[in-house]
Amino acid sequence: MEAALSPALRVLEREVVRCRRCPRLVAWREQVAREKRRAFADEEYWGRPVPGWGDPQARLLVLGLAPAAHGGNRTGRAFTGDESGRWLYRALWRSGFANQPDCERKGDGLELRDCFITAAVRCAPPANRPTTDERDNCRLWLEAELDRLPRIAVVVALGGFAFDNALRVWRGRGFAAPKPKPAFGHGREVQLGLEGDRSATAAAPILLASYHPSQQNTFTGVLTEAMLDAVFARAREILRA
Repeated sequence: MEAALSPALRVLEREVVRCRRCPRLVAWREQVAREKRRAFADEEYWGRPVPGWGDPQARLLVLGLAPAAHGGNRTGRAFTGDESGRWLYRALWRSGFANQPDCERKGDGLELRDCFITAAVRCAPPANRPTTDERDNCRLWLEAELDRLPRIAVVVALGGFAFDNALRVWRGRGFAAPKPKPAFGHGREVQLGLEGDRSATAAAPILLASYHPSQQNTFTGVLTEAMLDAVFARAREILRA
């Protein structure tokens, strides 16, 4: 059974699912849900924005780019029902942030422990490429989740888009990253600090970068399971400190 969301997160989830702020994304997600992929022709697609999910007391936040057209856009749960999700949840299971490695559909028994998963953009974008306006339109949902997740201490950003978005969002919340702006790279670690007070880091999360577990990366060996495990092992190490 999935961990119960807090009442505030449950209300937010309903608001996210109703969002129609980006006409291009609305049209695409609904087109994919109608036309479907042949392998899933008998399934009913979600075809709506995909809310974040997980432990409301989480200290680890996993930030992705957007739902996959035939993954989260089909199942209604982030990183579920596709190969990227299988890589991610196996790694979370091995590092103790999930109770099982399987992630095929809602109600499959998967639970997140001390972990919450979300995305910079909540609707599947054409060619997996959201526009700047679409990214900015979706920012309010991430901000609202962060307001309701008071214990976040580590953020794992999957891919350069998520990494840059995390820096942008936390900067807007009064936190600062080292200057010049840190470049994305697998395993990159960034300590965010409060603007104007370099010593005030107790409430500031640490940002960890990982290559995205997309098939483009995993099939070519750009990202291996050992590399992904190392990122979550580092997250676990930080949380134990």
